[in-house]
Amino acid sequence: MSNPLLSIIIPTRDRPHLLPRAVKSALEQTVDDLEVIVVDDCSAQPVKLPQEPRLRLLRLDTSRGGAGARNVGTEAARSRWITYLDDDDRLLPHMAEVSLKALAETTLPSPVAVISGIEVVNAEGEVINKRLPPPFRARGAHFFLEEPEPGSSYNTKQTLVVEREVIRQIGGWDELFRSRVHSELFLRLNPACSIIGVPIITYQLYTYEGNRVSRNPSLRQESFHRMIAKHQELFKAHPKMFANFVYEHARMSYKLGQKEAALSSLFWAMRLDPLHTLTQVAIPFKERLQKYISPERISKFKKYKF
Repeated sequence: MSNPLLSIIIPTRDRPHLLPRAVKSALEQTVDDLEVIVVDDCSAQPVKLPQEPRLRLLRLDTSRGGAGARNVGTEAARSRWITYLDDDDRLLPHMAEVSLKALAETTLPSPVAVISGIEVVNAEGEVINKRLPPPFRARGAHFFLEEPEPGSSYNTKQTLVVEREVIRQIGGWDELFRSRVHSELFLRLNPACSIIGVPIITYQLYTYEGNRVSRNPSLRQESFHRMIAKHQELFKAHPKMFANFVYEHARMSYKLGQKEAALSSLFWAMRLDPLHTLTQVAIPFKERLQKYISPERISKFKKYKF
């Protein structure tokens, strides 16, 4: 296939037990005019895949990380449109069709990219969360630094379908980042490209207890500070969402056992926007209280006169 419509790029490293599911989901799209490029980022045991006309395997002799592997796949892609699939996740069969249809039907001036919805799946195969993207971010916006619409989630970036040349023009994926690579890319992408959000689930993100770069405590701390240093003027221009970004980092740091980093980030978020941060801190307590004070409990209390 010399010039397919879409290239699906799958970076991988040392996950032979997970990769086949990702590759199978890419090849089983309802759109046939595509290629799947697997970039083996110097796995200890070279990746082995079945022969398939639409499947290409590239092996790196030296590891370049997830961002570097994505850059290699981008350069190798033969199509106009590209998307990226993590090797431990899965595309739903209509992902390519839904995304390409939205791009074909838009009346927005080029360049335009599209993202769609994600469902989070646990190790037992149960859907535990669903996320829908913001409906639209115009060219010149700054994606997750803009205030989100109710019910929308910025954690849908893995569904990106974009022109290959746009990724190349903004400099590709920053290989200095080993974590937060999607967030960093979108801070450079949105100023150069409008982003449409389609409210359809197209991607399954799997959670499990194994090693994930996104949950590596030291890499998360390093990339967090690197992100702010690289884009400090953008963050300063959006103080509320800057505070939200720092608070979310504090919350995840605490969850990963980094209590000192969590406390430091929480105080930082408070300095940036005290009211918003206090509101965010209060949300978990409010949710727990609402679960405890159920309608049944309220009806029981109404029996008593005080």
